[in-house]
Amino acid sequence: MTGLAHLPLRDLAARGIPFALIARDASTVEVLTGDVVDVAALADIPLTDASGAPREVLALVPFRQVTERGFECHDDGAPLRCLVISDRSAIPRDVALAQLPTEPVPLTDAGFDIDDEAYAEIVRRVIADEIGRGEGANFVIRRDFTAGVDVDPATAALTWFRALLEYERGAYWTFAFVTPGHVAVGASPEAHVSARDGVVTMNPISGTFRHPAGGATAETLTEFLESAKETEELFMVVDEELKMMSAVCSDGGRITGPHLKEMSRLTHTEYVLRGRSRLDPRDILRETMFAPTVTGSPMQNACTVITRHERTPRGYYSGVAALFTPRLPAGAAAAADEPTHDLDAPILIRTAYLEDGRLRVPVGATLVRHSDPYGEVGETHGKAAGVLGAIGAIAREIAAEQAVAIDEDAPAAEPRLLADDPAIASLLASRNSRLASFWLNPQGRESAGPFAGRSALVVDAEDRFTTMLAHQLRHLGLDVRIAPWSEVTDEQIDTAELVVSGPGPGDPRDPSSPRMRRMQQIVARRRAAGRPILAVCLSHQILADSLGIDLAPLAAPHQGLQKTVDLFGMPASIGFYNTFTARVPSGTTLVGKTEVAADPVTGDVYALRGPGYASVQGHLESILSRDGMTTLERLVSHALEPVGA
Repeated sequence: MTGLAHLPLRDLAARGIPFALIARDASTVEVLTGDVVDVAALADIPLTDASGAPREVLALVPFRQVTERGFECHDDGAPLRCLVISDRSAIPRDVALAQLPTEPVPLTDAGFDIDDEAYAEIVRRVIADEIGRGEGANFVIRRDFTAGVDVDPATAALTWFRALLEYERGAYWTFAFVTPGHVAVGASPEAHVSARDGVVTMNPISGTFRHPAGGATAETLTEFLESAKETEELFMVVDEELKMMSAVCSDGGRITGPHLKEMSRLTHTEYVLRGRSRLDPRDILRETMFAPTVTGSPMQNACTVITRHERTPRGYYSGVAALFTPRLPAGAAAAADEPTHDLDAPILIRTAYLEDGRLRVPVGATLVRHSDPYGEVGETHGKAAGVLGAIGAIAREIAAEQAVAIDEDAPAAEPRLLADDPAIASLLASRNSRLASFWLNPQGRESAGPFAGRSALVVDAEDRFTTMLAHQLRHLGLDVRIAPWSEVTDEQIDTAELVVSGPGPGDPRDPSSPRMRRMQQIVARRRAAGRPILAVCLSHQILADSLGIDLAPLAAPHQGLQKTVDLFGMPASIGFYNTFTARVPSGTTLVGKTEVAADPVTGDVYALRGPGYASVQGHLESILSRDGMTTLERLVSHALEPVGA
């Protein structure tokens, strides 16, 4: 197939050759051709040929691959499709534009698969039945805009790609993938994960400032940056992606930022997370499936909630496109513990799919406790109109009527310099004063901690905050293993030097939940044996319940809330993610032999400690816990004290 990538673009379509077009900068279009291979799992992506030589592969990873992590989904059998690249070329953007078709692609029988009222009702149920019952902080629920297309699929793809090249200027990737029976065309504004030369990068983006008429100014942007709601939204997304970074990076990941992502009609705030990893890039991809901005948090339960409330499978929506590029020249050998490929993987959003003559544009809304159902309906209309207008499938004037800003994710025509304004730069930098220095600064050697030579078993109750917690425990010197609640054995519970019973979603009082019953057994077993245990968030509530302390739902969930509380005579700034709380009468400081740290007015319990056990309601591992490491060391030290000492 050598030389096919150098054919004029219309010829690629006419010959029926599988190909991909990718624009990753303002001047060039990459043209990739090769053979299509569908595989079952990420580990099967064919990064080497029969002789072991590395090769370049572009993979479309569907949402259904979350089953590799044991998460739920509607399984539509969407293939993990690989284009094994045999030839590539790069052509100037203006040359590509001249080669691409301009004739409009008409749509028929267009509309949403779920009507507005039905979608609004789904939003209400998610708010009441999921967020209101502690299943998570936020969830992304999608619906699809669909239409008929009576044009050759490759020609339609080239037409839509041309429109994106002409009118989009800020996408992370602008792309068209054309393979037998399947077309995907889009302009993803956001990278999910990349790995280059052993450095893993994630780029959580959240908080949206819609520019007023006349454009953004330092004054109008200042008001947005001072919004606690917008700030905390970003912090929650950073926490969620740090969970992933802690799973794949030996140094857990370091935060830089915040930065402004300035677009034509809006501005986002963002952080950049970086860490070092020697994992195979396919393993990095597996451990980071998928972005919380298109699923929700905590991730595992978000997938369960999506399965409960979305009526159809997602296909490739919220999955990734993953380009695996060999790191070394042909014939060179990599070290045994070094990855052979770099990875570049944008999120599959703002994308149109064409299969069996039907166009599908999936769009989702992020639902939080205070979401307005009809506001979320309007958001999906705006997002669909934005994609359809961007690809030229509907007139841009029509799209503009349906969406406040059709090209919200396109950058400004001229770079804005608001981030360089001293007052804006100072305001951005001030955000970090609220955050844990542990995640902002280079981290020291793990072996230098006060508990060197000791070990801990962390039980994961379906919240990957445990990966961040384990990373911090290692920096305190502990040898740490993580075990899922469904797999940990009684023998492991009995023999562990320290058990850290972790956080998780849901109602701790739910008798029908196997997860709750198992976490209750773990806490009870350690307490009965007098063996050291530290209980966090959900497990803190379970421990409190076992001590006869009442549990109650909060009037308003504490999702991403930072509070300074008194923990046994010492103030601590801690991040909270809870819907339920243990509660004692105001002024209570002792329940039997258990010391209680509680709010002096409400009686909400922040921490407990007693013979061989300690617990905390907050997440000491969160970036919101400025005093997380100090407090964690105090509580671990107490739990490890010999009973009766």
